Amino acid sequence: MTGSKQYTYSGAGVDTSAAERLVARLAPLVRTTARAGTTGDLGGFGAVYDLQREGFRDPLLVAATDGVGTKLLLAESVGRHNGIGIDLVAMSVNDLLVQGAQPLFFLDYFATGRLDPEHAFQVLQGVVEGCRQAGCALAGGETAELPGLYSGRTYDLAGFAVGAVERDRVLPRDDLGPGDIVLALESDGLHANGFSLVRAIVAGERLDLAGPAPFAPDRSLGEALLDPTRIYVRELLPVLAAGTVKALAHITGGGIAANLARVLPTGTQVTLDGAALRLPPLFDWLRVAGGLNADTLFGTFNCGAGMLLVAPSAAAERILQDLEGDGVRAWPVGTVSAGDGPAVVIERPESAWQY
Repeated sequence: MTGSKQYTYSGAGVDTSAAERLVARLAPLVRTTARAGTTGDLGGFGAVYDLQREGFRDPLLVAATDGVGTKLLLAESVGRHNGIGIDLVAMSVNDLLVQGAQPLFFLDYFATGRLDPEHAFQVLQGVVEGCRQAGCALAGGETAELPGLYSGRTYDLAGFAVGAVERDRVLPRDDLGPGDIVLALESDGLHANGFSLVRAIVAGERLDLAGPAPFAPDRSLGEALLDPTRIYVRELLPVLAAGTVKALAHITGGGIAANLARVLPTGTQVTLDGAALRLPPLFDWLRVAGGLNADTLFGTFNCGAGMLLVAPSAAAERILQDLEGDGVRAWPVGTVSAGDGPAVVIERPESAWQY
């Protein structure tokens, strides 16, 4: 009979009070990410940001959004979640850099089947840390408990970042062309791409995530694979301010060649030296254990180069010195020439693992 049973939201699997407690616990951490343009506190219906306070002359806004992909499944298997929040921020703020933009603020979306406040707090602590590393404000977010769509504590993440760049400093520059040099900036491991293939290799090799990593025996495999994505903002913003960088390419899904080609103008080609793209042990292990050919390897992973930078050859040495001074190892990997592109060619890719 209709109305014979009384239903409640909590009985349907949604605990709004848990979300409120989570926001209250996060609020002091979020305030540590504030910038000059930050207005209001966490928990409002929208995030308000005062761009005028940031001191731009003629700014363009740049927006980017991304997730973390199936790296979430590995984090769940290992039970380690704080680095995933750093990944989330990194994927968007590094994309802003490619346009020459300074990240201003970030918003996150956390969805789960059953909200575990402690579990969610670990994830969102990582988001706060990522914003600190990027120098951007965590302006707000959404926590959604969606029983039936997600199972148990299974969760998904998405992020949205907004930055600004002066109109005359937008990248890539129109004068990118023959004679320019390509520099690689060292990654911190896999970052947040290619994990469906990584998980397939781990499962196929029947490896224990709690056991020693074949490429780093002093660490567990799960821990080593979960290293967070490197955030390049603090190190690259001063380099961008010097005005010599012509283009950046954030190496995410699609690997090295596809992402670099995205920022090249028509009529250019980049030739990368396979020997300069020497594989770090993690990627060489993936190559051997997975039987990966060069196309799969360089078309899936960053292979040790998380960001590529294009600049005039005369400016390369100064850029390398500035980056090294800020703790980012960087090195030349290729040159720009005239061609039928945009196209990227990796010469002698097998030399990346023939030491």
